[in-house]
Amino acid sequence: MAASTLIAEKDSVLLVQLTDSHLFAEAGGKLLGMDTGESLQRVVDLVIDEQPSVDLILATGDLSQDGSLASYQRFRQLSERIDAPVRWCPGNHDELAAMQEATRGSELMQPVLDIGAWRVILLDTLVPGSVFGMLRDDQLALLERTLREAPQRHHLVCLHHHPVSIGSRWMDSIGLHNRDALFDVLDRFDCVQAVLWGHIHQEFDAVRGGVRLLATPSTGVQFAPGSEDFQVDTRAPGYRWLRLHADGRLDTGVSRVVGTTFEVDYSIKGY
Repeated sequence: MAASTLIAEKDSVLLVQLTDSHLFAEAGGKLLGMDTGESLQRVVDLVIDEQPSVDLILATGDLSQDGSLASYQRFRQLSERIDAPVRWCPGNHDELAAMQEATRGSELMQPVLDIGAWRVILLDTLVPGSVFGMLRDDQLALLERTLREAPQRHHLVCLHHHPVSIGSRWMDSIGLHNRDALFDVLDRFDCVQAVLWGHIHQEFDAVRGGVRLLATPSTGVQFAPGSEDFQVDTRAPGYRWLRLHADGRLDTGVSRVVGTTFEVDYSIKGY
């Protein structure tokens, strides 16, 4: 699959990651007591306020909680308030057929694009009916092919499930189950600068073999870092920005909304 080109020449480009919005078909739907539509709207408002010129939005999975067509239409409507192209990849809560229907006629799920001096690759780790993730052979082949085709570019690899341990027993059991297969490919290419994911509903920033490893808070409910068992954090929803420079450098940070309070309702199941 050929890569699309958004911006051919630029000293740097600004990307925004929105992840794990867990929207419902109907407005007012709540996950663990939080209205996920309202929280996404507040995060989008924050992006618009803080980032006047965004070059690309990355939506890295679990956009929906109920897998409905209407939930994806809601996500598209809310996220497209930001004046920038958008790309999606699926998470474990997503329903691929509904995503494809909601994005029909667009490039929202086009997995490879060139932007500035970088190439962005979005991978599908969805295993229908499962919470953990896997990279199928076709996804590993896509990754290897796109890396090999553009060794002169700096590469940002995106997926939903975390490919490394984050020090949380329950969360690490539902990460990417064939992570070795991913790194078998990545370790062969010096052009890979960073790997970016969602799923863990918390901030993560580490380095492995010179490659930056990054994860981002949910636009809704957060999970407590380092927790042995399922535990919700009280930190606010947020997003990640990434400034990708032409020389391969990457600046990044997380920004959260302020004034958000909600009472965790563990009786509402569904994560």
